[in-house]
Amino acid sequence: MNLNTEEKMKSTIEALDNKLLSIRAGRANAAMLNGIMVEYYGSPTPLSSVANITVPEARSLFIKPFDRSVLKNIEKAINESNIGIAPNNNGEMIILTIPELNEERRKEYVKMAKSIGEEAKVSLRNIRQEDNEKIKKSELPEDEERLYLEDVQELVNKYNKIIDEKINEKEQELMQI
Repeated sequence: MNLNTEEKMKSTIEALDNKLLSIRAGRANAAMLNGIMVEYYGSPTPLSSVANITVPEARSLFIKPFDRSVLKNIEKAINESNIGIAPNNNGEMIILTIPELNEERRKEYVKMAKSIGEEAKVSLRNIRQEDNEKIKKSELPEDEERLYLEDVQELVNKYNKIIDEKINEKEQELMQI
């Protein structure tokens, strides 16, 4: 078995972490704006590349563009991103006030987190399937092949447990009032 398997699994966990960061828990977090692309001189550009994002308070985000001419485009991109927060443009920066989450919204976010966790587990299963096929195609003795297959399964179990822990942490964070 090669070390590449574990590297792929680690990158699956990193992707999971990044996706979970984008689910807000009632507190301001600059990561919730990841993935928002702003039209900047004719090409889509990540929001973080055209503005400075700060968190002055627990429930506020300030987005101050490096170039004021892009303010309207930032406002438009935030509206189109469906993050559920209305941007407030004061002419110099955009202020996002994070509303309190109600019970229904919290449960929606928990479902979203569980769905993201399930996607990560599917990714792990795909990695396992690829590796199992490689192992079976190799001309290894039967007992060695079995050991390698067991090693891959142990890795999958280990990383599935990590995913479950991360999803449970996110659920606790979301349901906390």
